[in-house]
Amino acid sequence: MSRAIEIPAADGTIDAYILTPGSAEGPLPAVVLFTDIGGLRPCYHEKAQKIADNGYAVLMPNVYYRDVSGLVVPEGKSFRDPDVRPTLFEYAGHLTPEAQTRDFTALLKCIDHEPEFAAGKIGTVGYCMTGAFALRMAAEHPDRVAAAAGFHSANLAKADDPNSPVHVVGTIEARVYLGHADKDELLPPDQIARVDEALAKVGVHFTTELYKGAAHGFTAKDAPSYDAAADALHHKRLAMLLEETL
Repeated sequence: MSRAIEIPAADGTIDAYILTPGSAEGPLPAVVLFTDIGGLRPCYHEKAQKIADNGYAVLMPNVYYRDVSGLVVPEGKSFRDPDVRPTLFEYAGHLTPEAQTRDFTALLKCIDHEPEFAAGKIGTVGYCMTGAFALRMAAEHPDRVAAAAGFHSANLAKADDPNSPVHVVGTIEARVYLGHADKDELLPPDQIARVDEALAKVGVHFTTELYKGAAHGFTAKDAPSYDAAADALHHKRLAMLLEETL
């Protein structure tokens, strides 16, 4: 079950979707799902619905609402196509930490006012570039976020990057799960070690898992790197995290 919604925000109007189980009654615990760099598209609607079917109300915003509404990647094209990637990187460049902060506030207000969402703490999950979003939202709203997950996350701890989320994890109260692609050029071993060290140093309850043999983007069904076994494991791990926290 899915319905489109428009969310007032400081920088405009966020087009988003709320997904719930078809048989659900009453408000359900909220999970915010941030898409990967390809934005809203069918494989992410499917992913969000699968999460919702476990008993949650999933809020999936268009992270690129400042530039475009709805589908970002034209039908029949791939976010990996050379004539599409530059546009995506341009839009992604607008998603500064400050912009994310303003969006988090708008998303939480939506959760507080829409009938699908139960009162109480929420979960966040991000993919590729938005693994960092999930961590940052947990850090900025420790009183609201009980679970934060990232899968095939990108650039979580680039050396000398002042915008890296490793600099803000000290305020996280949520349980954290990070599922990494093996040999991921966007999150090499030195970055994984840096993230783990930062989380451990401040006492965050976290789990890091390396999906051996999986490539970056292993959960995206429309990507050549899609790995069905790794995708199934990601859903299993996420379901466990949400069940134990929400």
